[in-house]
Amino acid sequence: MVARFDLVTFDSPVPDRAAEFWCAALHLHETEREDGDRWIVLSDLDGRRRIGLQRGNARPGTVHLDLVCAMDEFDGERARLLANGATELAPARTMSYGRIANLADPDGNPVDLCSYH
Repeated sequence: MVARFDLVTFDSPVPDRAAEFWCAALHLHETEREDGDRWIVLSDLDGRRRIGLQRGNARPGTVHLDLVCAMDEFDGERARLLANGATELAPARTMSYGRIANLADPDGNPVDLCSYH
């Protein structure tokens, strides 16, 4: 059997906080939990596993996700992510391709919010 992609896994010192952030950011819900908060799986509305969170030391910068939204949703989505615990790493800006905001989740993992023309 060939290895295949299953889900993105983040190490987190506080998996419950990370789960709360990612559920709010991407409209996911918890579908698996082991040993308190040692392992949490978040799935989409169709039940597909999307993000795994395991208790451990976060190493910011080892992975980042690009989130996308429509141009007219950009400001609202940026505000929503910030309200849910993201921090801004660089001011939102307009580029030739659209708009981008460089953010970080509550554990410091980078997340780019992108909007394309």
